[in-house]
Amino acid sequence: MLVYRIGKEQYSTDLSGLGAKLFGGRWNRVGTPCVYTSQSRALALLEFSVNMGFDSIIPNLSFTVIEIQEDLIEEISMESLPNNWKAIPASSSTKTFGSDKLIQSSFPIIRVPSVIIPNEFNFIINPTNIDPSAIKIVAVEEYQYDYRIKT
Repeated sequence: MLVYRIGKEQYSTDLSGLGAKLFGGRWNRVGTPCVYTSQSRALALLEFSVNMGFDSIIPNLSFTVIEIQEDLIEEISMESLPNNWKAIPASSSTKTFGSDKLIQSSFPIIRVPSVIIPNEFNFIINPTNIDPSAIKIVAVEEYQYDYRIKT
């Protein structure tokens, strides 16, 4: 299965989860490394766009296309999510829920719904719990950000 992430070109092959560990995210607390990916390039771009301020977006980005094994994914049901999982900004209960899942699950990848489009999914990879042979960067594609998305 292919998943996608977008970011600065210099970090396109970094699957360590360091950025998420340093800054946290909707599904992880600061200190918990993970790699945020999406089921499509379009969803990855939407997720990136809503989480970045206009002035902090650089024009030269890249999509990283990553192949993951489907049997390594834990599908999280909507019923098991915290009631406020869609809160903006992300709630501490959602960060705790995701961090606990990433740390405690026997699956190295969790599938969670997107707040932007709840019928589409993001795949959060725990880089400390995955065999490196189970995840492969297939391509890195240059992308010129279209600022019309943010205006």
